[in-house]
Amino acid sequence: MDALETRRVRDLVYETFVREGRAPSIAELARLTSSSVDAVQERLTELADAHALVLSPDGDAVRMAHPFTAAPMAFVVTPLDGLDDRRWWGGCAWDSFGISAALGLDVRIDTACPQCGSHIGFDTGPTIAPRPQLAVRFPRPAASWWDDVVGTCTLIRMFCDQDHAGRWTTQHAPGSGQVVAATTVWRLAQPWYGDRVDPDFHPHTREHNQRLLEDCGLTGDFWRLP
Repeated sequence: MDALETRRVRDLVYETFVREGRAPSIAELARLTSSSVDAVQERLTELADAHALVLSPDGDAVRMAHPFTAAPMAFVVTPLDGLDDRRWWGGCAWDSFGISAALGLDVRIDTACPQCGSHIGFDTGPTIAPRPQLAVRFPRPAASWWDDVVGTCTLIRMFCDQDHAGRWTTQHAPGSGQVVAATTVWRLAQPWYGDRVDPDFHPHTREHNQRLLEDCGLTGDFWRLP
């Protein structure tokens, strides 16, 4: 029963993000599950320990439920359907593609290049690849993504092209990170996040996710999951 109740809390978090672009409060989750605030807090902590979501530094609110984030970050994701007025914050370039994949929705992604400050805006979706010249920089190896997952997401940024990503790295973090084509990250996001809000979603195993990385050509020590 505890496992079912924990899953219910998890699903409600995702349902609220999908529907309203925000995270539900702990009090709201308690009301929706007819349980106490303390019980919900315990279930959220359990989910955070399992990397099913991320809590705020004080542990009293949902900060992220990948690919969704509750706080403004560098990406805005907007449905292409003009009748759909939902909006989401993308925690990073990968998560922004992930929102589209999870919802099966064509979207517009807006951000800015960290190197030159230029606006980057483009349409994408499950079958719409981003512009081929765009590049994404990953700041640290896969084995340490969850050491500071919000910090990791903050620095998975989109650049105008590989040259801008390389110049930014030389100026701000020489010798670190990896730069890949945005089309590669888009391809990775489809299976990584495509089932995230499905009713029968089950967490992927490490081996499954490692294969997803390898299928996109992301191999070697930098891309080895813990």
